[in-house]
Amino acid sequence: MRGRIALMALALGGALGLAGAAVAQEKIKIGVSYPTPTHAWAAGMNWHAENAEKRLEALYPDIDLILVNSPDPGAQASALEDLVSVHQIDALVVLPFESEPLTDPVLNVKKSGALITVVDRGLSQPGIEDIYVAGNNPELGRVSAVYMKSRLKEGDNIVVLRGIPTLIDNERFDAFMAEIEGSGINVLDHKHANWNRDDGFDVMQDFLSRFPDIDAVWAQDDDIAIGVVAALKQAGRDGDGMFVVGGAGMKETIKGIMDGNELVPVDVLYPPAMIATAMDVTVAAFKSNGPVAGRYILGATLITPENAEQFYFPDSPF
Repeated sequence: MRGRIALMALALGGALGLAGAAVAQEKIKIGVSYPTPTHAWAAGMNWHAENAEKRLEALYPDIDLILVNSPDPGAQASALEDLVSVHQIDALVVLPFESEPLTDPVLNVKKSGALITVVDRGLSQPGIEDIYVAGNNPELGRVSAVYMKSRLKEGDNIVVLRGIPTLIDNERFDAFMAEIEGSGINVLDHKHANWNRDDGFDVMQDFLSRFPDIDAVWAQDDDIAIGVVAALKQAGRDGDGMFVVGGAGMKETIKGIMDGNELVPVDVLYPPAMIATAMDVTVAAFKSNGPVAGRYILGATLITPENAEQFYFPDSPF
């Protein structure tokens, strides 16, 4: 009898041990979806995402972060479907390639029961996300315009190069225009340059061909600004007192500000590390005993020769 009891206890203990091991091996799966890097800011974001993945998985062995980048909106929509159907994610951190075409795919992920964190580019339908993390887009536009007003006078002319058509581009542009309104500064034209150097070059070439008198350029983004500067130099108009204001905080741009670059004298911060912030907050939703749902809006500091050194990180990829 004692032998049978011992065997039964051993069998029961083994079964419980297997069940415990299975529970121990269960992972909290968090998908992280963002566009394939095509410019420096996105490359910096990718670097921060990969480093956050290593850090968080080392800190929490039961967290599985699944990073996927996509080259276009359609590919990103397909990637989101796979994160649900194949990986059965518990949460999604997503930086939409574009707002409108990714709204329904993210909503479908939400319907699967996953927690949703949206980064940077808001969706076209409010209320889908549980957590929103972004730079201060209206403030980026407003700070840029305030600097323009400090340098320009009534009757001066500027051109504007916008980003990809998204909610955050609208927020930046609308705030910039609201601040410029009433100053007497003329906005000659504005066109989308898609946060891309080549597009920035092409759009600025068009502006230069149509407008002989331009006093300043709001490029909104450091990659666009690089294209703008290249177009100015090719046209021989980089020494006529015109200046360019970009945005993001690229290390090459900040180094130029530190060195007294008169063509690009300032920048406005928009940190690519926000993807890591979003991943931290999403993990905290599963690990913290405090509430984390809500909006996290980061700052938009004007980077000048006086403070540029504190934003300069030479070892960063961005």
